[in-house]
Amino acid sequence: MNITVWNENRHEKKNPAVRDIYPEGIHGAIAQFLQEEANQVRTATLDEPEHGLTDAVLSDTNVLLWWGHTAHDEVDDGIVEKVRQRVLEGMGLIVLHSGHFSKIFKTLMGTSCDLKWREADEKERLWVVEPGHPIMDGIGEYIELEKEEMYGEHFDIPAPDEILMMSWFEGGEIFRSACTYRRGQGKIFYFRPGHETYPTYYNKEIQRVIKNAVKWAAPTRRSRPVYGNAQPLETIKGK
Repeated sequence: MNITVWNENRHEKKNPAVRDIYPEGIHGAIAQFLQEEANQVRTATLDEPEHGLTDAVLSDTNVLLWWGHTAHDEVDDGIVEKVRQRVLEGMGLIVLHSGHFSKIFKTLMGTSCDLKWREADEKERLWVVEPGHPIMDGIGEYIELEKEEMYGEHFDIPAPDEILMMSWFEGGEIFRSACTYRRGQGKIFYFRPGHETYPTYYNKEIQRVIKNAVKWAAPTRRSRPVYGNAQPLETIKGK
């Protein structure tokens, strides 16, 4: 499996607190723990030519992970369309935290993907509501994070194919924090935790969910469906 971890990589350049937590960037931290899951783990960032997502990179990517926050509007629409086509062709897509507002996620969802939010160093408890799902393999009843950014309902997304985890926050809100979708032949997983000023991606249980999601989202090994005008497989009487 070949994995690409995409990150806009802006907070790490501008905010020393984020750089202290993620000296190799959020993309670097995620790529590091995914090394054992794939033949190749590459990273790509916003300021690279074609945002690091060239035709060659996309065609060679089985699962793409996406983290963005402050620069969604800077992502080129042409690149978004290429990513969308690859998802429809079978490439897995994992959208992390504030990537809910990315062009690619909103394009694939067809809604605003808006929500409530608050930064108050709150405890988050992510409750597993589909314990038999492969993405939840090895996870207990819940994951508890000492401090995280709050995301609250209503989350303006289409009804997910599956809701795997529900978050409760110290301030009282709840949130659908782990959702799956299928678009075309591709599988999509949205996973909420991962605010840039917290060391969330070093949490072993969060890492386990993401590793499991990469395996789940990997393309199915089969020939592509054939579309368009079709010749009959059997003789049609009277023709």
